[in-house]
Order: sequence, then structure tokens, then C-alpha cells
Amino acid sequence: MSTSRISQWLLHESGFGTVLHAGRDVHLLLLSRFVRMFAYGSSTLILALYFSDLGHSDARIGLFMTLTLVGDTLISLILTNYADALGRRRTLLVGALLMALSGMIFSVTSNFWVLLLAAVVGVVSPSGKEVGPFRAIEESTVAHLTQLKTRTDVLAWSGVMGSFGSACGAFVCGWTTQTLLTWPGWTTVSAYRAVFWGYTLIGLVKAALTLMLSPRCESRSEPSTAVSTSEEREAFLASQQASPNESKAPSPKKSSLAQISRQSWGIIIRLCCLFALDSLASGMVQVSLIAFFMERKFHMAQGKLGTVLAIAHVFSSISNIVSASIARRIGLLKTMVFTHLPSSIFLAMIPVPTSLILAVMFIFLRASLSSMDQAPRSAFLTAVVLPNERTAVMGVVNTVKTMSQSGGPIITGVLAGKDHFWVAFVAAGAMKVVYDVGLLTAFINTKTREETESEEAVRAIDSFELESDEGNEDMGEDTKAAGKART
Repeated sequence: MSTSRISQWLLHESGFGTVLHAGRDVHLLLLSRFVRMFAYGSSTLILALYFSDLGHSDARIGLFMTLTLVGDTLISLILTNYADALGRRRTLLVGALLMALSGMIFSVTSNFWVLLLAAVVGVVSPSGKEVGPFRAIEESTVAHLTQLKTRTDVLAWSGVMGSFGSACGAFVCGWTTQTLLTWPGWTTVSAYRAVFWGYTLIGLVKAALTLMLSPRCESRSEPSTAVSTSEEREAFLASQQASPNESKAPSPKKSSLAQISRQSWGIIIRLCCLFALDSLASGMVQVSLIAFFMERKFHMAQGKLGTVLAIAHVFSSISNIVSASIARRIGLLKTMVFTHLPSSIFLAMIPVPTSLILAVMFIFLRASLSSMDQAPRSAFLTAVVLPNERTAVMGVVNTVKTMSQSGGPIITGVLAGKDHFWVAFVAAGAMKVVYDVGLLTAFINTKTREETESEEAVRAIDSFELESDEGNEDMGEDTKAAGKART
């Protein structure tokens, strides 16, 4: 096999070739996610330590994390519900500026309630993962800008950029604070506040990236009825040839939730019940809690612990690339289940070994598979609902997931306080297995909107051809009868 064929094969299988040709707006959205997750990764590493050094009790730190998740959830639901009406770019811009404002407030004040308000309004992630409206709006926009056959590749690389951003943020934050503490006059509080000034700067960078997005990112009002493939192709070509002013459609004026069809609500409710179970399990074993468990059981130094978690993020990034290739072969749903199921088992196995090496191995194995369902899950979710419903649906799903996740740390805290920390890992792994089996059982026969419309178009064509054939046969019989009559 020649070098050019190998490179083409790698570009195709990794999905990188798809991303290269996805367009400027998609590239800006991917970069925006990297920047945002860099900020989340850096702030999460020091968030609890910062509150502790400010003199807040452990109980207040736990309360802060829970209330922040709940508040971020409500903000996310409100913004995603009206994002299409207000404008996706405008909503993302407001979120980025609030993110910068929260970093500024964290840098200058020590008041608990002021910090809590800043964390909620500015969307600070206590878990280091996606919270707030950004991901829902961005994934809805990606689905709007891509076709079904390329969507999974782009969403997979979005996951790669997110995981890589978190790893880079944690790494840079750790070494930055450690370096600043060696300088004369610097305390831990001042070093942590320097990181939050960096958080402010990143919020402004994200705002600048948002301003560079084109009007193509905005939602277009689309009919809920199925249309033929040829009509979709003609409409697409027409929109490409039209000028920006001609192609812009009026934005919907009402809440996006009101536009969700009854059929979509049935799918959303079933998915949310399963996602809630999975997210509660994830909340019980957040990255910060895994680090706490490893430090308590194996007395790991912070440097080694940070290195282990950084490598886990790298494995997670790589796995996102592979997930798109698998999804093309076995489908979105099977990829979600068959990659997530073994990761759930590895999660339950983390507290079992008495050897540090084995425990770290299970962490790496879990990280290598746990993120492979993210891109297929987002692609599946956007494919089973109507295009004009996607932003609101993603917002509802992320709200349910975050609310469920917020209850996890409380459960783990109770178990850890009773010296049953290990039970949290086993219970979380078991809950995730139930989620995987339930997902496969409930949606194995569910078809995407594109597949349903395609089948309806084929049936319409077949019906038309059948009617035409019957008409031709009737005409032939009438002709024969007329000939006999003349004879």
C-alpha cells in the first residue's frame, strides 16, 4: 500500500479529513471548546484548595459545588431554551463575557456568597466537565452545519479538543502555581488568584472567537414534515448560492421548548431517564473524588496524581477519535453501548486492587473507553429529533444530566465518611451497566429522522410508480376494448 493511500485511509478513519473540510465555523467551534475546557481544567484543579485557603470549611466547599451545579443547570436551561430566538452567537457571546466576569470576581474577593453567585452566573465548572449552555448550543450548531454521515466525526473531534483542553489546563495550572509559590511575596491565595485572572483572559478569547462565527450558525425555521431527498438537495444548493441576506430566515420568537413535537418528547423522556441514572453514577466518581480516593488509599503525591490524571485525559482524547470509525461500522447506538459497558466494569474494579499499579491500570482502561460514547450519543440525539428542536433538546438533556450529577458527591461523601468509599465505585459501575443495557433495549429499533424520511420518500416513490403501473394497465385494457368495439 502506497504512502498516499495510507495517509488517506488514516484521514478517513480518524475523521480528521472530515474536520479539515468541515468549514471555518466548525473550526472556530472546536477551537472555542478547547479554550473553554482549558479554563475549566485549570480552575477545577485549584477550586477546592482556593476555598480552603480562604478559610471556608469543608462543609461549605461541598455546599458550594452542589449549589454551583444546580445554578449552572438552571442558567443552562434558560439560555438554551431561548438561544435560537435570541441568536446562538449572541447567547454564546453573553456566556463568554459572563465567564470572564466570574474569573475577575474570583480574583478579587473572598466572600462565599459573592463567589457562589459569580460561579453560577459565569458558569464555573466544579467537576472540570461541561456545564452551562455552551456545549448544547455548540453541538446543535455543529449538527446544523454538518450532514449525518460526517456529524459523528466532527463531534468526536469536539470531544478530543475538550479532553485535550482539560489536560492542558490542569498541567499548566499545576506548574504555574508551583512556580509562582517560589517567587518572593507570593502566597497560595495570590497564586490561585493569578490563575483566575487567566480564566478571565480565556473568557475574553472565547468571546473573540464567537464574534468570528458567521450567520450560517444561526437556526433556520424548518418544517416538521418529511420532504424528499431531491427537495432537500435543491434547497441546500439554493441556500449555498443565495446571498447571506437572502438566506437568512426570521428567528423564532417563542421558547424553543414549545416547538418540540410530541413524538420527540417521547424519545427525550426515555433518554433523560437513562441519562439521569448514568449522570448520577458519574457524579459519585468525579475526577476530584477519584483523586481523593487514590490519595487516601495509596498516599500518592500530588505530582504523581496529577500526572496519572493527565495521562487519563490523553487516553480519553485518543478514544474519541476511534469512536467515529467504530460508529461508521456498527452504528451510533451499538457504539455507545459496546464501548461504555466495559468502561463501567473497569470503574467498579478501581477500588479492588491493593496494588497502586493495578488501580492506575484500571483508571487508564476506563479512561480509554468512557468517552467513546460521547460523540455517537450527541450524534444520535441530534438525529432522532427535528432540526429546529435540537438546541432546546440538548439543553433539556444537559439540564437533566447536570441535576442528576449534582446528587452524586453527597452520596459519595456519606459513604466515605463511613469508611465505605469503595462502595461508591462499585455502585456507580453497576448503575452504568444498567444504563447501558437499558439504552440498548429501549432504542435498538429507533431510527433517525434522516432514515425515517428516506424510507417515507422511497415508499412514496414506490406508491407513485405502482399507481402509474395500474393506470397504464387500465389504459391498455380500455384501448383493447375500444379496438374490439370498432372491429
